[in-house]
Amino acid sequence: MLPLYCRKRVLLLGDNLSRYLQHSSKHNVSTGNGCDQVSLLLRLCEERHFISPGAFHARTCVYGPLGSDLKKNILGQWWTASIRSRARVFGINTSVHTRTCEESVMIVNYRTVQENFQQDSLTREEALRLFFQNSMSLRSNLLQGALQQYIQALELVSRKLPFGLAEIGLCHQSTDQSFGHSPGCISEVTESSLVWFCSPRTSSQWIDYWARQRLQWWRKFALGPSDFSLCDVVEEDLKDGTLRGIKVLYKFPWGLETLETLWSLGNTELQKTYQGTHSKLECRDGRKVVVPHVISISGDMDKGMLAYLFNSLKQQKKTDSKQKQRTVLRLHPTLTPVKVALDMGRGSNSELRQVCEGLLEEFLEEGIPTWPGYLDTLPLSLENLHTKYDEMGVLFTVLVSETTLKNGLLLVRNRDTTVRETMHISEIKGFLLRYIYASENL
Repeated sequence: MLPLYCRKRVLLLGDNLSRYLQHSSKHNVSTGNGCDQVSLLLRLCEERHFISPGAFHARTCVYGPLGSDLKKNILGQWWTASIRSRARVFGINTSVHTRTCEESVMIVNYRTVQENFQQDSLTREEALRLFFQNSMSLRSNLLQGALQQYIQALELVSRKLPFGLAEIGLCHQSTDQSFGHSPGCISEVTESSLVWFCSPRTSSQWIDYWARQRLQWWRKFALGPSDFSLCDVVEEDLKDGTLRGIKVLYKFPWGLETLETLWSLGNTELQKTYQGTHSKLECRDGRKVVVPHVISISGDMDKGMLAYLFNSLKQQKKTDSKQKQRTVLRLHPTLTPVKVALDMGRGSNSELRQVCEGLLEEFLEEGIPTWPGYLDTLPLSLENLHTKYDEMGVLFTVLVSETTLKNGLLLVRNRDTTVRETMHISEIKGFLLRYIYASENL
């Protein structure tokens, strides 16, 4: 099976960076602070295992270990906020294949296409018709899947409004032609979707409510919350049947981009999905029986991950070093892929390593993501070690040394404050668990 689009995943981190850098060079702004920040983030992500080295140059990009974990953490927080902490919102999982979405992406077997057009018995129109019949379509959004699950969901809520259906999944979308994109280029996007079914009389209040909730969610994990904002979609950009639209925006170095879009769709899309009698679509709104309005909330989580990376990237003055500043990825404690780095100072390597391995086992048993830095065969100075872990976004560096062997004391460094303090080895696990628990409940 040979699809007509590149099967490799396009990570928006590499793609957006490449488009911006190309655009900057064409407009002679490559020396600006925005471009410097883009270059710095790209270098950091390649060197610190967020993306695979060299993949960016092929205009495709694959997540490295830290990038995969960061994305997983973001999606987990979205799922918790959308479903686990709310009543009457249910998770669903729909097929990536579709025959109903007008904007779907089609993949075909190249050999079959050739055979169809080489048959003398078929006209060009017949070959094209056969070509489309044998093709498979992939969804471009998650809305249709939720609408198709609507009738089943009615049984869960006893036909009472409001309620919602939530999903995270891969979608295939056509990219725009700006910043050097080729026409018809297809990218694979991880989309989040919450489809909210509500009374027609309250739909305007509900879209305002969800817009506030979504902005609050994005800002919750941001170092600079003001970079996230809301704006209304202008009336000229509303599709037929759409009552209103609101966008959640992030201020990237190259300008504002949409992370999430909320649409008040009325009941047009729902009625299109079920073209029979509309009585089976009706729900109870108090004493009234109505066909609900649909509010669709869809987010591009790959672009959201990129926003958090930019938002957390900081260059700060150093007070304890000859270097003028340090680069640190100050990701929110809940999102950062690695909470603790375990490393060794001077002393007996074999004995120190045994202590590190014991701590590593303890941390992992408690679910504390830990980086085994003591396994690195390339020795680094303490300053370079801190630089490495700052750029990885590691919250705490725990240093085991000869002092640990003598009296059980560890050196613990905080990423955000750079404060180093000594702590007894028996206290470190409890300290880390309290910190992580507190950060998750902010």
